[in-house]
Amino acid sequence: METIEMVELNEGNLESAGCYCLRSKTKSKGYLNKNNWLKGSFNDGLKYIKIMDNNKPAGFIEYTPIDYSSRVVYGDNYLVIHCLWVNVTGKGFASKLIDNCIQDAKEQKKNGVIVITNPETSWTPSKDVFLKNDFIEIEQAPYGFQLLVHKFGDFPDPYFPKDWDERLKRFNELTILRTQQCPFVEIATDNVIEGANKLNIKAEIIDLKDRQELLKLSPTPYGIYGVIFKNKLISFHRLTVYSAMKRLKELI
Repeated sequence: METIEMVELNEGNLESAGCYCLRSKTKSKGYLNKNNWLKGSFNDGLKYIKIMDNNKPAGFIEYTPIDYSSRVVYGDNYLVIHCLWVNVTGKGFASKLIDNCIQDAKEQKKNGVIVITNPETSWTPSKDVFLKNDFIEIEQAPYGFQLLVHKFGDFPDPYFPKDWDERLKRFNELTILRTQQCPFVEIATDNVIEGANKLNIKAEIIDLKDRQELLKLSPTPYGIYGVIFKNKLISFHRLTVYSAMKRLKELI
């Protein structure tokens, strides 16, 4: 008989239950950074929920109040979904996780739930499953980003900032802006640094320390990772060393 269970991570079970991503490399720097980031975020209302299929991880969702979100979006009294991923398809697990978030938002008397999607990368959740769960797209930003919302009433819409070009103008030298919200950020950083070193380009890493800094500096709505060179966005997701070198060479 199939057993489906929702497991919410907390400080007490984090080490034993573990987060979903990079779980095959629990000693890696990225995984450890993610766990430390989670420990510092639970008290801010962050939820990380895994769905278990016969005691095996089948997917997860991560969401948090907008005041503590790692996404560059403005709004009042919303929950923001950071991540949604399932590795077992055809069983409605993604919709179950989304519904769990929606019900939680209602219990917390939020105005609704926000998610940011982008069809150009798997680093953001897929748009289609949210449309199926009564989210609507209300705005777009450069580089393919889409703002979707599920509102519970006639509340003001969330919105993106408009100064994306101005943000890029701050950085002429190769700059990596990041947080540890995603365990793959460490790998992504290492690949850019390795590629830059081969081209004798020095890189600066800025570890964004809080939401205020992230809202001010991030070059995209994704928020947690951005690579800028010569006032141009190189990437907001992981690149191979070769791909990083190729994009850097285009601007030298």
